[in-house]
Amino acid sequence: MSGNRLLRSTAVFSSMTFLSRVFGLVRDQVYAAVFGASPAMEAFVVAFRIPNFMRRLSAEGSFSMAFVPVLAEYKANGDRAAVKDLIDRVTGTLTAALLVLTGVAVLAAPWVMRVFAPGFELGSEQSRLATEMLRITFPYVLFISLASLAGGILNTYERFAIPALSPVLLNVAMIAAALGLAPQMPRWGFEPVVALAWGVFAAGILQLVFQLPTLARMGLLPRPRLPTGHPGVRKIMRLMVPTLFGSSVAQFNLLFNTMAASMLFSGSVAWLYYSDRLLEFPLGMFGVAIGTVILPHLSSRHAASDPDGFSKGLDWGFRLCLLIGLPACLGLILCAEPLIASLFGYRNFSAFDSRMSALSLMAQSTAVPAFLLVKVLAPAFYARQDTRTPVKAAVVSVLANAIFTVLLIAAVLWCTQAGQAALAANGGDAWTALKQLPGTHALLALAIALAGWLNALQLGWYLRRAGVFKRQPGWRRFLRQISVASLGMVLVVGALLWTWDGWMSWPWWERVSKLAVVVAGGGAAYAGLLWLQGIRPRDLRGH
Repeated sequence: MSGNRLLRSTAVFSSMTFLSRVFGLVRDQVYAAVFGASPAMEAFVVAFRIPNFMRRLSAEGSFSMAFVPVLAEYKANGDRAAVKDLIDRVTGTLTAALLVLTGVAVLAAPWVMRVFAPGFELGSEQSRLATEMLRITFPYVLFISLASLAGGILNTYERFAIPALSPVLLNVAMIAAALGLAPQMPRWGFEPVVALAWGVFAAGILQLVFQLPTLARMGLLPRPRLPTGHPGVRKIMRLMVPTLFGSSVAQFNLLFNTMAASMLFSGSVAWLYYSDRLLEFPLGMFGVAIGTVILPHLSSRHAASDPDGFSKGLDWGFRLCLLIGLPACLGLILCAEPLIASLFGYRNFSAFDSRMSALSLMAQSTAVPAFLLVKVLAPAFYARQDTRTPVKAAVVSVLANAIFTVLLIAAVLWCTQAGQAALAANGGDAWTALKQLPGTHALLALAIALAGWLNALQLGWYLRRAGVFKRQPGWRRFLRQISVASLGMVLVVGALLWTWDGWMSWPWWERVSKLAVVVAGGGAAYAGLLWLQGIRPRDLRGH
């Protein structure tokens, strides 16, 4: 894939993903207005985060990282019958495995919930509700993993629009469930929030069915068959086992922090959820797009024994990540509270909820460039069918996240006046004291950020040691250009925010209009300064 086609494919994927993120933002606004940061909403967040974690493993993680390079290898050999047989065998294997996993998870839902939400009081209404919703949401893993397989096929054949657009269906289903189904649930003896669980179930089916007509037109519609020792399936399984951990370190960290948040001040799980949703804009729109587009490109360069093309593809990905990641990081930190207040701060979402969500958004946003870089660094190893190296980095990162979390929370409890007072008031009981300290959830977000940087730095070091990446000319000038542009953006955004204060006190239209001015002003300053320093769209096309 040429530089022009790389940029064009990324632009197509990003534009489709942008549409999905807009619908996702509307969905989360509906959540905030209807359910706020209530215990019922926290129960849904945990019940959905577990299957969503599994989705990340398949949709953006281990399955795609293992499947796409092998499929690209079969495609490069030019034998279409062999490609179709591989697809059919992989589909049969994946379906069988996921049916077993889903059945076990549904039956064991109470025990699964105890593991992933230890802070939910045993026998409480919140725990019961979370368990009930987990049984409804977990089959989503089956449907969305098969949808991911379909998307991997389409991406390998450079059909990026349909897979990128399919997440819109999730958001549409969830909005419909919150506004249309939730008010009807009490009539049938259910909590309103259970409607969201049924929305997740329906969305998985819709996302799978949406991609099938395109595959049928290409003659690649999967017909599930058992593998019977198929070498391609064995190779994918061999590659996939280590990537189950290595490609989704951020999701492991997020899941760990959800478990920890369930033991903190009431509302912490929901506050982390809402801040994480805003972080998904740069990561989902650009990070996943770059990673999705670059994996088949790097895989094809490796299959064609083209190390120079492989290295240039990486260089292009790194520059694009920094060009987007640095201003996104600074912008999210500066605009955290205005963003939360303007997008979510209505009806059942209080000013206190807004401040708490902004704290965790600021903390986690410090690692946006690292999260984006990992979307390029990890595929660099998987394209070469090296699945061990990312696992080494991932193990260190996950352990570091746990250590950072413990150290940061311990520091708050024993080294701050508020923490010491909470301990004294509860006879030294740390767990009870934590439930009385609002704001500690931001430490979990900071721990994820630190672990994210550690993961990116490790992968970069391993890649450099492997000798497969050679820096292209112009890096020093490029770093100076984006630094100057980012500084200009910070000055413009800071000046606008300094003139406006008290976002939660304004009507929605005033919040949104002023936020639009801030975002547009910062974006114009950044783009304008890049232009003045000589960066043009053609410079982003790659080599």
